[in-house]
Amino acid sequence: MGKLIRCITSDGQVMATAVDTTDIVNRAEQIHRTSAVVTAALGRLLTAGSMMGNMLKGKDDSVTLRVNGDGPTGSLIVVSDFNGDVRGYVQNPVVELPLNEKGKLDVGGAVGKNGLLYVLKDLGLKEPFSGSVPLVSGEIAEDITSYYAMSEQIPTVCALGVLVNPDLSVKAAGGYIIQLLPAASDSTIDKLEKSISELPSVTAMLSDCMTPEDIVRAALSGFEVEVLYTQDIEYKCNCSKDRVAKALISLGREELEAMATEKEVTEVSCHFCDKVYKFSSNELKKLL
Repeated sequence: MGKLIRCITSDGQVMATAVDTTDIVNRAEQIHRTSAVVTAALGRLLTAGSMMGNMLKGKDDSVTLRVNGDGPTGSLIVVSDFNGDVRGYVQNPVVELPLNEKGKLDVGGAVGKNGLLYVLKDLGLKEPFSGSVPLVSGEIAEDITSYYAMSEQIPTVCALGVLVNPDLSVKAAGGYIIQLLPAASDSTIDKLEKSISELPSVTAMLSDCMTPEDIVRAALSGFEVEVLYTQDIEYKCNCSKDRVAKALISLGREELEAMATEKEVTEVSCHFCDKVYKFSSNELKKLL
């Protein structure tokens, strides 16, 4: 189970969210059987998505993040609800690349530096809110920061990290998003910049057994921090046989007829989780 915390400074100038998504990213690796660099890429997007989903107001709201870069991973998609529960999918789960010049997993090389980050917010209105920005680096955190600056005009700092073990399990994953509120003064900005510049990496802090609250207080060193709430988050898919049936219907009559006649039982796997739904020939005929 992952952990999320949402905080504000007592002067009302800075909001902060931090998460430990180690269990969530481990679950994603188990489902999609990703290579190390893809685990890092998808894990960072899952972490960002969880925090961004938790910032939504309505209990039925959701946010979808899609990264379309020119790298070998292809598209990455993450969906989060207002609680911060999240699920994800990657087009090409196995990509092998040399380490980058810093000796780290080359997430930017896997995702690609040319492409777009799309953000779709379903807020229960007639039309969802959508925005997109060009990728800055493909490293995900910088791209999320760029999205907030360009599409929502909110000064934001985003840090994300995933540390993968040699056996491809996840040792640590998490991140934080810190945003300036309209009342933020120049001195607050200076103090925040200094505090963040002295922080270790997210994975280093998590590996040192720091909690999301510890990370927020370290990032906001010098500020008085008030905890708004903490909560559990998880990798959670909302698929069901009903939803899959609707997806099958959308394929059209001709394809459904072919499926109903070719096999006695048709199996359909969910892209986001490891569930397999079985439809008999008779069930497909009913859908027709």
